[in-house]
Amino acid sequence: MSSPRRPLNYALLKYFTTVESADVDAVMAALGDEYGELAAFRRDRLIESLMTAEKNGLIQEAGARLDANGDVCVSYRADEGQRKTINFYIN
Repeated sequence: MSSPRRPLNYALLKYFTTVESADVDAVMAALGDEYGELAAFRRDRLIESLMTAEKNGLIQEAGARLDANGDVCVSYRADEGQRKTINFYIN
C-alpha cells in the first residue's frame, strides 16, 4: 500500500529543497504528473502559493525575467536555513 501523497503546498515547498531555483513553470512541470488533476493546480494559484511562501520566509526571490508573452516570471530558491525549516516540518 502506498503512502498518501503530501498536500500540494507541502510538495511545492519540498520541491525547493531539491533544486537550486525554480519558477512556476518548473514547479508545474515537476509536480504535474502527481498533482495536475487538482483544481488548485493552476498557474495563477501556484504563483499565489509561491508568493505566500516567500512572504512567510520559506523561500526567497532568486530573480525575474520577462517570458515570451512579456509577463514577469519570478524564480525562487530556498537557502540552507529555509531548507532545514521545510525539512523539519515536512517529511
